[in-house]
Amino acid sequence: MKRSEVLVMSQERVYICIDLKSFYASVECVERKLDPMTANLVVADPERTEKTICLAVSPSMKAKGIPGRCRVFEIPKGIKYIMAPPRMQLYIDYSAKIYSIYLKYIAKEDIHVYSIDEAFMDITDYLSLYKMTAKELSMKIMKDVLKTTGITATCGIGTNLYLAKIALDITAKHVEDHIGMLNEETYRKTLWNHKPLTDFWRIGSGIARSLGRVGIYTMEEIAKADEEMLYRMFGVDAELLIDHAWGRETTTMADIKAYRPRSNSISSGQVLPRDYSFEEGKLIAQEMADLLCLELVEKELVTDSITLHVGYSNRLESKPAHGTIHMTITTSSARQIIAYTIRLYEQIVDKYKQIRRMTLTYNHVVDECYQQYDLFTDVTGMEQEHRLQKAVLEIKKRYGKNAILRGMNLQAGATTIERNQQIGGHKSGV
Repeated sequence: MKRSEVLVMSQERVYICIDLKSFYASVECVERKLDPMTANLVVADPERTEKTICLAVSPSMKAKGIPGRCRVFEIPKGIKYIMAPPRMQLYIDYSAKIYSIYLKYIAKEDIHVYSIDEAFMDITDYLSLYKMTAKELSMKIMKDVLKTTGITATCGIGTNLYLAKIALDITAKHVEDHIGMLNEETYRKTLWNHKPLTDFWRIGSGIARSLGRVGIYTMEEIAKADEEMLYRMFGVDAELLIDHAWGRETTTMADIKAYRPRSNSISSGQVLPRDYSFEEGKLIAQEMADLLCLELVEKELVTDSITLHVGYSNRLESKPAHGTIHMTITTSSARQIIAYTIRLYEQIVDKYKQIRRMTLTYNHVVDECYQQYDLFTDVTGMEQEHRLQKAVLEIKKRYGKNAILRGMNLQAGATTIERNQQIGGHKSGV
């Protein structure tokens, strides 16, 4: 056994973080019986303009210096490649199949699915069971994924969740077997002077710029910086930044599983296919409100507060419109909520600016047993509407989301019909 493995295994807990390499692009290659490591393929919608962002590029494209989230026009003209339209449902199906592979080795209580292509696992109690080192167990799982699905995985092993993530994001890229391993000692020895800081989890360009202004460019410099200064700069977030600089992380898998948010919300957002006028944008707000109301009914939830965020076409010159309105009732009624949404939209949106993005959020979402009315509520009418919404959901479930529509969904500029055929803003592929 290598000394690095002993260092990792000698700690109290052992975590792994597994990532599916260029996941969307790899799935498309596998479906075409191509080798993801050698085939040039990008996942992007050919029906959109060349400014559209590629959802993924194959490892072969990355090896040629093409970034994973580039725009189509940024791909050098001399490179020949396959453009695969997104098939979001297919990727979800592959992800579910891979999750079932994880469950062959690790109980669901010890797995945290971080994203469609990434998962954390606490493997501490499984090493003695399988009589394997952390690296051996990780390799076994990765080989099973490759054999079963054709998807190549990479892995980070660490003595806490943060180190497992960093071992994946940074260390695994520089070793032949795609498995990085870190504990606090090796983290400080090998990565304290790693640049740029943005390679580290949770350090974005804004934080990096702020640190750069005070002469801090490495994790070692963060660890040895004046803590009072860091708290002045970042508030309570400085505590996490300092812990991560030292390679520490107090959150465990048990903490993740036990976490319950103090308040809940649901939201919907979209980037519009073109610039929309004030009146066209109002239609979009109504459509989004209606669909979110159906989601409330489906989940047996109600809300008493709405937040609307509207981004204008000229992002550099126009600050987005943003506002919240509190209702006098707690409800899932589309009639009531759409009326409040229109009122909020008319209050905050500039009539003379073109609209390109919109996000609608229902705040303080609670179980429908907490539904409340005011003195002016037509209770009988609300109950009738609720039964109608239930019927609409049943029809959509049985015959498809576009089986029943409102008149507004057929107006010019409406997006509901198209969005009902998408997952995450992209074509479902079914």
